[in-house]
Amino acid sequence: MTSIRRIAHLDMDAFFASIELLRYPQLKGLPVVIGGGRRKVDDALQANPERALRFIPVHEFPLLKDYVGRGVITTATYAARQFGVGSAMGMMKAAKLCPQAIVLPVDFEEVRKYSRLFKSTITAIAPLMEDRGVDEVYIDFTDVPGGQREGGRVLARLIQKQIFDVTGLTCSVGVAPNKLLAKMASEFNKPKGISVVYEADLQEKIWPLNVRKINGIGPKAGEKLASLQIQTIGELAAQEPAFLIKHFGKATGAWMHEAAWGRDDRPVVTESEPVSISRETTFDRDLHAVRDRAELGAIFTQLCDKLADDLQRKGYVARTIGIKLRYEDFQSATRDNTADAYTDDGKTIRKLAGLCLKRVPLGKKLRLLGVRAASLAKAGEEPPVEQKSQSALDRREKFATETVATDQLF
Repeated sequence: MTSIRRIAHLDMDAFFASIELLRYPQLKGLPVVIGGGRRKVDDALQANPERALRFIPVHEFPLLKDYVGRGVITTATYAARQFGVGSAMGMMKAAKLCPQAIVLPVDFEEVRKYSRLFKSTITAIAPLMEDRGVDEVYIDFTDVPGGQREGGRVLARLIQKQIFDVTGLTCSVGVAPNKLLAKMASEFNKPKGISVVYEADLQEKIWPLNVRKINGIGPKAGEKLASLQIQTIGELAAQEPAFLIKHFGKATGAWMHEAAWGRDDRPVVTESEPVSISRETTFDRDLHAVRDRAELGAIFTQLCDKLADDLQRKGYVARTIGIKLRYEDFQSATRDNTADAYTDDGKTIRKLAGLCLKRVPLGKKLRLLGVRAASLAKAGEEPPVEQKSQSALDRREKFATETVATDQLF
């Protein structure tokens, strides 16, 4: 008998914050945000080795209302989220929504430790696991003992219990016929929830959701769909593929139609090559491309050199180099430049990234700068690059000549 495909998406509950609550259990149930760099006040909390961390009085912890800086929130406890505070929000903005929240820095070493721990717990039970970041994974339940019982609920419950026993942390699990639906399902019953979705549940459980619940439909696509009077996934499913292709292009339009009907045949991939490697930094103060040119130039060069070091250390070369800017008003811009050859050289990356600056507005002050390498290949295994015609090369040379001044901006 052929097994029915059952794919799970497991998402750790407020992962970064939950790790801190293991260290400071006295903060359970309180609004807590995690983000920003470590400060003197944070070091002071742990300065006295004679005092157990769990006995530090709550009134000694730093509050969000007193935070000064440019950090963003990595995560927040559910008590803080009730005030509208969420991931990727600027901490100064969050302070206006929830000034009484306690603020703690990210402890990356501890995060990596618990990430490895919960994932190894999963693979000991269900070995086909796809790593999607520090706090989420996909798991193929299909042929795992117990993976078919109650649609996967029994196995999900076992994994939840094992993770809690090993780490003291909770997670939410969605089980469905594919990755697309499983990711949606994992959000249905947070925290500590298990949600099971079958193909027959599409109309009742999936179609009433907003189109933004589909992983891959971002803010811009969501706004465009709304302008076309398409708000829910059900309304998206009701559209003819030709209509979506007309407005979103052949590939995206066809994908939207398939996604709205809950179709997704992507496998759970246990090992995958990185799509890109990037480096970015948020400044202590907003910087201007002209007035702070020297400082920006040094930061830009350093980012490119670090990116080159990352590529060399991991054994990759890149053909596409891009930049990411975030302005003082939190608007972002990205640009890419694909070269005629692969590289892992810092100076070459700096030159290619510099050419991208010609294509972004630099009138507003900047709060973040990033450099990204994509179109990756293993060093020594680069695929052949299609040669450009002479006219194309002439145009590129002309463009590079015209943009020499751009390199001087940073």
